[in-house]
Amino acid sequence: MNCRAVAVVVLLGAIIFGFTAQARGPYGSINIGNWKGGAYTNDQTGAFSHCAAGASYASGVYFVVMIGGGGDWSLGFAHQDWKLTPGQAFPITLTFDGQQPFNVHGVPVADKLVRVPMPVTSALIGQFRKARAMTAYTQGQLFQFNLDQTGQLLPVLVSCVEKVKQSGVASARDFALPVAKPVAAAPDSGAARSDGKPDSKSDRTFDQTGTGFLVSTSGHLVTNAHVVQGCVGDIQGSLTGEAAAKLRLVSSDETNDLALLQIPGTFKDVAKIREKSVQSGDSVVAIGYPFRGLLSSDFTVTTGIVSSLSGIMNDTRFLQISAAVQPGNSGGPLLSASGDVAGVVAAKLNALKVARATGNIPENINFAIKTGALRDFLDNSVVPYQISDAKAELKTADIARNARAFTLLISCKAKARETARN
Repeated sequence: MNCRAVAVVVLLGAIIFGFTAQARGPYGSINIGNWKGGAYTNDQTGAFSHCAAGASYASGVYFVVMIGGGGDWSLGFAHQDWKLTPGQAFPITLTFDGQQPFNVHGVPVADKLVRVPMPVTSALIGQFRKARAMTAYTQGQLFQFNLDQTGQLLPVLVSCVEKVKQSGVASARDFALPVAKPVAAAPDSGAARSDGKPDSKSDRTFDQTGTGFLVSTSGHLVTNAHVVQGCVGDIQGSLTGEAAAKLRLVSSDETNDLALLQIPGTFKDVAKIREKSVQSGDSVVAIGYPFRGLLSSDFTVTTGIVSSLSGIMNDTRFLQISAAVQPGNSGGPLLSASGDVAGVVAAKLNALKVARATGNIPENINFAIKTGALRDFLDNSVVPYQISDAKAELKTADIARNARAFTLLISCKAKARETARN
C-alpha cells in the first residue's frame, strides 16, 4: 500500500470510531485483489478499534470498507481535491448493480474525507457482497466504482475482527481465510479442457464491442470507459470498410465514463464538438455499432430528440434522449442537426428492471454525456479538438455520411466475470 493510501486509512480509521487521536496500524494484513489493509488500534489506549481495507480508483477516489469491534460497518471515501465541511452531513444514494437504491448519509470527518455509516441489514450486506458495480449519487455528482472481490472482502474483515478480539493484535498475521480443497471429480464427470485443468468461469472471455469517434488528426478517439474496461489483450478499432488496428489506451475517467484512445496514423476527417449546448426538443442523431455481427456489420443510424437536460436522479452531466440505442452503441457520437457532436452515447434505461419495479415498460429512454464533461476530459488529457458553431441543419443521410469518416467500431476480448454496459 502506498504512503498516501496508508495515511488515508489511518486517518479514516481514527475518526470513524470517535477517537481524537490517530489510529495505529495496520496490524496483520488483508490482501484481497486491490483491497489492502489490516487491523487498527486506538493510538491513545492501544485497544483494538476496527479492521479496514481500501482500494484506489482511477478517478482519484480512495475507497475504504471498515468493520468495527462491535460489528458495525462503514464505508469511507477520500479525494485530495475535495473541500468538505467537517460535521456537515449530506445525503448519499447508493445503488448496487442497478438494483433498488439505498439512502444513507455521508459525514465529513476532514476536508478531504467522508465517512458513511452503513445500516446493518442483510439485504444491503448481501447486495454489497454480490455486486460488481456501485454508484454513489450526492450533491449533483455521480461516482462509479467497480467492486472487485467484495464477496471475499467482507468475510475476511469479519474474520479479522474475530481473530483480533480473541487473540489480540500482537498475534495478527495474514487474515486470509483458508481455501477449501477442491473435491476430486470422478473420471466420467465430463470433458476436461485441453490443458488438463478444470474449466473456470474466470478463464472464459467474450467479445466486447462498442463505438468511438475521432477527435484529433493524430488519431485520438473518445469512447466510454466501460467499453474498454475488463479488456484482456489488444483493443482493436476500425473505420467502416477498413482493417482493424491496435488502439492505445491514453487515459480514462471512471467517474464520467469516458476513455481516450489513440489509433496509429494521421486522419483528415475528425468529429467537431458543438460549441453551444443542445436544448430540450432539439433533434439528435445517434451513430454506433449495436449488436455487432447480429444486426449488421455496418454502423446504424437512429434519430430522436433531446428529452431532458439531465439524466437519472437529475444528474446534470447527462442528456436524456429518445434516439434508440442498443448494446454496442456505447461511446458513439450523439450528433446535432448540424452534424456536430452534442454528446457521447452512454447508456439506456434497463427496461426489464423498470418494468419489475413499476409495472410499465419504458420506451426510448437513453442517455448521453454532455459536451461540457467531454471537453473538460479532453482539456485535462491535453488533446486538441475542433469546435463548431455551425447553424445550418443537414439531412440525416448527410450527417451519417460525414460520420462514417470518424466513427469506429471498438472491440476486445473481455473476462467473462466482467459486466459490460455497452
